[in-house]
Amino acid sequence: MLNHDPLLEKDLNESRATKVMASGKLFRISAALGATGVGFGAFGAHALREQLTVSGMLETWRTGVLYHLIHAVAYLVIAALASVSGPARARALERIGAYWMIGVICFSGSLYWIALGAPRWVGPITPAGGACFLIGWIMLAFVKTEKPQ
Repeated sequence: MLNHDPLLEKDLNESRATKVMASGKLFRISAALGATGVGFGAFGAHALREQLTVSGMLETWRTGVLYHLIHAVAYLVIAALASVSGPARARALERIGAYWMIGVICFSGSLYWIALGAPRWVGPITPAGGACFLIGWIMLAFVKTEKPQ
């Protein structure tokens, strides 16, 4: 007969609840990134196409959308990983997601703004966002793998 340990059960339930909350948040953020990426892409392709073409900024806009959507999909992957990870790994994945979110805001956001005629001081924000993308990817390379239970 197995011993029933209420403290262990409580820890497991809290761990599961934390994991579900973390992965749920990550999935919602991924969905928001995907939706806004598609929205910016459509806006640039339709409503702003002529303006962006005349100003020579259509490629800049497209680059912003590309990195926005790549990181929306990457965010979805870390959300899926977090849903099957222990608390420590899930927290590490959340931190990676935070870097990617900052990257989307700074990198893609500054490219959108530059394409629309932003002031010159906005330019240095783009590489800062790119650095956040890189930091997130490098952190992902060092996330410890977990053995299946």
